This record gives sequence, structure tokens and C-alpha cells, in this order.
Amino acid sequence: MSESQVQLAPGTPIVTVDHVSLDYHKEKEPLPVLVDISMKSGKDELVGITGPSGCGKSTLLRIISGLVRPTSGSVRVLDSEVKGPREDVSMVFQNFVLLPWRTALENVIFGLSSRKDLTDVQKEEKAKSALEIAGLTGFESVYPGELSGGMKQRVGVARALATEPKVMLMDEPFSSLDDLTAERLRRETYTLLINPQTSIQTVILVSHNVEEIIELADKVVVLSGRPAHVVGELEIDLPRPRNKKSDQFFEWVDKVYTLLS
Repeated sequence: MSESQVQLAPGTPIVTVDHVSLDYHKEKEPLPVLVDISMKSGKDELVGITGPSGCGKSTLLRIISGLVRPTSGSVRVLDSEVKGPREDVSMVFQNFVLLPWRTALENVIFGLSSRKDLTDVQKEEKAKSALEIAGLTGFESVYPGELSGGMKQRVGVARALATEPKVMLMDEPFSSLDDLTAERLRRETYTLLINPQTSIQTVILVSHNVEEIIELADKVVVLSGRPAHVVGELEIDLPRPRNKKSDQFFEWVDKVYTLLS
């Protein structure tokens, strides 16, 4: 039976970060950025990573994606070590990174340009399907300059979905949006990504916004200031949709802030 046919139980580790450290080199002295980071992201889990600004959250996400190699330690997706960028791992950035001269559909198709196993017709079909999941049916021919910030971010999500990844990485995906748009997209993100319509088996989201993390995450990994290490990991036991005005919600927010202080 192939890996794609195996039905994994919820919580089965999809991403495993094992004792990852990263040093930059300043003149002759190593400058530690990440120190002995270990964490797991399981099937049907949305894991949030938070910590002080500049602590290395986004760098950790890039190590998980294969864009940056750690100084020591390893990252695995299922049983395969991450040694570079992979087709089964996609990332959504805080800046939309859309090509302004391409329509929404063309931007999503562009994300499939490296897929030599697909015909142009198949790429278009996958792109249209991803736009539909992202709630953009009817906007296929619209250019980025004609889209709102929230819709541009949806195109970015659709471009990532079209590659049919197992792992979705999100780097501060709402920070470039106005408050109302960000609030609306946050409400929709979990059900958009953790559902049987997509290939996604786990989501890892980086954010400095603690309330955002508590609203979205099943599990929160809290990092210290640089050099960053894990100071705590919390399983968020709150029903969905989450009430941001409830006492229980604020108790979880306080727990994260306590770890950050």
C-alpha cells in the first residue's frame, strides 16, 4: 500500500523537528540563533509557533520548509528527512508575492510551473479547484491590483493548495491585512485548511500575535528570545469556533504571555 493510501490516525506525527540548532557566523565567532529546538506537528493539527520579535520564528519555519539547512539536528516529514525544498511542503508568506501582470488563475498556475508531470490542462484544473476551495470562484480573470488584501492572501493560499501539499507552513499570514480582514480570514483559516477537500495533513503557523495563535492553534510552541529555545508547549483545549471574549480564552492567552515573560 502506498503512503498516499495509508489512512493516518489523527495526531500521527507528520512533521518532526529533532534537536535543531542554527548558528550564523559573524567574523570568526558563531552567532547562535536557534538552540536545540524539538517539536512535532501531527495529522489534522494546526500548530502555532510564537515568541518575541526577531527570535527566529520565521527562520525555524524556513528550516522546516527546507529553504535553510540547520547547523545541527534534523527535520522529517513522516519518515523522510528534509534536505531541501519539497513538493509536499508549501508556504504562505506574510507578503502576498503575486505577479501583478498575471490574473488570479495565472498566479496559481505559475505555482505549478515546476510540475513537469502535469499537462497545461491539468494545471489549470488544479488551479481552478484551489481557487474554489479558497472561495475565489468567479475571480479567476481578475488581476492582483483589482483585489482586496484579503483576496490577495486567498490567492496565495490557493497557490499553495494547488500543489497538493501534505504540510502547509504559514509565516505571519495576516500581518499585512487590516484588522477586519485579518479577523475574517482567521475565522475561516482552520476549516479552510483542515478538511478532507485538501491534501493537507498538518499546518504550522508562525505569529507574534498571541490572541491569533490561541484562536487558531491546537497546540502552541513558545520560543524564548534569541538565541531561541522552546520555553513551553501548550495543548489548547478549547471548543471551536473559539469565543475570544470568554474567560477560558483569556486564561490561555495569559498562559502564553507568562511563558513569554
